[in-house]
Amino acid sequence: MQAHQLTKTFGDHRAVDGLDLDIRAGSIYGLLGPNGSGKTTTVRMLATLSAPDSGSARIFGHDVVADAHLVRQLIAVTGQYASVDERLSATENLVIFARLLGLTRAAARRRAAELLEEFDLTEAAGRALSTFSGGMRRRLDLAASLIVRPPLIFLDEPTTGLDPRNRTRMWAIIRRLVEQGSTVLLTTQYLEEADQLADRIMVIEQGRAIADDTPDQLKASVGRSVLILRPQDRAALDGVRQRAEALLGTRATISPEAGRVSVPLADPGTVTDLLNDLRRNGLRLSELSVQKPTLDEVFLTLTGHAAEPHDRTAHTTTQDSTP
Repeated sequence: MQAHQLTKTFGDHRAVDGLDLDIRAGSIYGLLGPNGSGKTTTVRMLATLSAPDSGSARIFGHDVVADAHLVRQLIAVTGQYASVDERLSATENLVIFARLLGLTRAAARRRAAELLEEFDLTEAAGRALSTFSGGMRRRLDLAASLIVRPPLIFLDEPTTGLDPRNRTRMWAIIRRLVEQGSTVLLTTQYLEEADQLADRIMVIEQGRAIADDTPDQLKASVGRSVLILRPQDRAALDGVRQRAEALLGTRATISPEAGRVSVPLADPGTVTDLLNDLRRNGLRLSELSVQKPTLDEVFLTLTGHAAEPHDRTAHTTTQDSTP
C-alpha cells in the first residue's frame, strides 16, 4: 500500500497534511500520535470512508477514490467501538454479516462457527452481546471484519478500553493474522502496543509525519540510554532540564504528568558532573535512574510531550457488502 501527499482539511483545520506511506505486504505498520494528530482521519481516507482533499493512495494497485469498490473488497476496517447488534447473539451477528457478504445460509453458519472458535468465543456463541465483556466484544468485532479474510486490515485503536489480559490476547490474534498472510495498519494509543506489534512506526503530529522507522531505530535515535531526573519540587522541572542540556549536550524533555526530566545519555561519565552542578544550583532530586530508550522517550523527544489517552472519535466496521 502506498500513499503520496495525502491531505484532508476540515474548515480551517488541516487534519492530515501531506502524508506519505509505503507499507510492505505481510507486515504490521503502526500509526502513533497524540489526540487529534490525524491517525483516524488517515485510516478513513485509506479505507475509502472519506475522500482526500488532495494527494493519492493505492491499495494493491487500486486507487482508493477511483477504484473504491474494488478496494473495499480487499480490506477490513475495525474501529474503536463495536458495530455489532447487542440484541443478537454472537452467532446471529456473524451469520448476518456473512449473508450480507454473499455467503449461503449454510456457509454463513460454518464460517461463524470457525470464527467463534478462532477467537475463543464458542462457549458464548448463543449469548446476547449485552452480556459480553469489553474484551469479548472487541474480539467479536474483529471476527466480523474477517468473515472474508482480507489481505489488508485496518485496526483503529483495537484494544481501547481493554484490560491488560484481554489486550495481550488481542495482540496474539493480530500476530496470527499476519502469520496467515494479512497486512495490518494499526493505530494505537499504547506505546507498548506499537513496540510489541509494529514492524515499522510512523509518528505523526498535527497531521504531519515527524518520524518513520522501525521501533529499534526510533529508540536508538534518542541515544543508547536515557537519564531520568525527578526533582523534589515540580517547580524545578525547567531548571533541571536547562542544566541537563547544558552539561550533557543533548535535548532534554519534560513530562509534567510524571514530574520528571528525560535526557539522552551519550556518556555515562557526565552524570556525576551533572549531579554536582544540580547540587550547586540548589536543584535537589528525589529520584535518578538510567534506562534503555523506550518508545515513550522517543515520543517525548519528537513531540515534546507525553502520549495522551486516546482519540475520542469512533468509527464503525466497514466491509464491501455487495453479494
